[in-house]
Amino acid sequence: MADEKQLTKEELKQIKLQQKQEKEYNEQMLQRKQKLEELQAKGNDPFSVYEVEVTHSSKEIKENYDELEGKQVTIAGRLMSKRVHGKAGFSDIHDKDGKMQLYIKINDVGEEKLKEYKSFNIGDLVSVTGTVFKTKTEEVSVHISDFKLIAKSLRPLPEKWHGLKDPDLRYRHREVDIIMNQDVRDAFIKRTKIIKAIREFLDNRGFMEVETPILSPIAGGAAARPFVTHHNALDIDMYLRIATELYLKRLIVAGFDKVYEMGKNFRNEGIDIRHNPEFEAIELYQAYADYNDMMEITENMVAYVCEKVLGTTKVTYQGTEIDFAPPWRRITMVEAVKEYAGIDFEQIKSDEEARKIAKEKGIELKKELEYCTKGEILNAMFEEFAEEHLVQPTFLCDYPVEVSPLTKKKRGNDELTERFEGFVFGREICNAYSELNDPIVQRERFTQQAKARELGDDEAYVIDEDFMYALEIGMPPTGGLGIGIDRLIMFLTDAYSIRDVILFPTMKPSN
Repeated sequence: MADEKQLTKEELKQIKLQQKQEKEYNEQMLQRKQKLEELQAKGNDPFSVYEVEVTHSSKEIKENYDELEGKQVTIAGRLMSKRVHGKAGFSDIHDKDGKMQLYIKINDVGEEKLKEYKSFNIGDLVSVTGTVFKTKTEEVSVHISDFKLIAKSLRPLPEKWHGLKDPDLRYRHREVDIIMNQDVRDAFIKRTKIIKAIREFLDNRGFMEVETPILSPIAGGAAARPFVTHHNALDIDMYLRIATELYLKRLIVAGFDKVYEMGKNFRNEGIDIRHNPEFEAIELYQAYADYNDMMEITENMVAYVCEKVLGTTKVTYQGTEIDFAPPWRRITMVEAVKEYAGIDFEQIKSDEEARKIAKEKGIELKKELEYCTKGEILNAMFEEFAEEHLVQPTFLCDYPVEVSPLTKKKRGNDELTERFEGFVFGREICNAYSELNDPIVQRERFTQQAKARELGDDEAYVIDEDFMYALEIGMPPTGGLGIGIDRLIMFLTDAYSIRDVILFPTMKPSN
């Protein structure tokens, strides 16, 4: 009973503290609005400013100090600190490139202007004109000769953003997260550079970037649950794409031998540290190539991006050093299950034998055990026992036919396919095939998938007749590759959650 009373007192204490903070916050907002109204009454509305002739960024001023020393510049940004007392003082503004220290003195701007400058709030946007100099501590700064308030911040910035107890606020208000945390800003700048380097690598290899539909009458190309919408004019349900595969392969049929698309895919699934319903992916297809060529492209493209953006192929992810330098390890699924689970599927000759082992091991499957095949159980065994052990970049090769409906069979083994997935830190980052181009076999595979849907697998593929039409026209031997861009960026920025590398991740509404 005493504990309950103590807990109740603590809860009341927290409620009172929150109420106090909310009151102070609202009072600050009211004060800022009053300042804005006073400025507007004097004809100095900051929101009436339409443009600012910025001459230099903070980075440009610092990097070109020898040329700019003593010269006049104009810089604009957000006021982030202010230490102005008496007749002079320093402050900092942040622009797109970083921080610049400012120095203001009453002799240069006059008493009224200094008073105006002192009235600015942290978070206000200002433009500043002045001369470039270095302080006694050798910090490059701008000596203010004139300034202008160009936008008023009506909502106070948090003093210590990392001190907020609710981490969802960082994702919900990413703009504030970026303002307050240079590390977050740097991560998204790095994201842009990574995507640019991927495009550069593929463009240099003769790939053509294309765009395919995001809305489609069929959700195909992957095993996933789609988002459904309705087109009023056509009076049909349509789907946000879960993959770009089938459209891109139709372009291979058209005669474009090397194509890729980078963009958003949408899957109506859960949210966790590795999944976001809306995510960035790239798919590429190359005629007259197979999955071995896709391995070569993958490891060399990732190494190229690492060198270009980070200057090294070695990264530290969550305390573990990972080396993306080629060649990556290659291991078959059968070998992985044998190594990490102690089960040799080469010695298992029937579905019944595999089901018996699955029951003994307590493996969870997507459908009733009695309907599961040896290949499906092999795949489940890998996920259960082996996946987490693939820490260094590894190509897991030769997936069962049953879980690879768009893939050619393994040369010399009809139970397996020429498919690989790339794993890093126990997580899948890419998926690739020697693409199935036999329209008769492809239709048989789709029919098998349709039966799986009837048995309760709502992620099984559906038949895309337009794609089948294209296959019947004739598609050359083709290698295909898909990479989860967000997951790759996670490794290159040491991000724990996928939300840390997506500017505005999917969030539940706050009210």
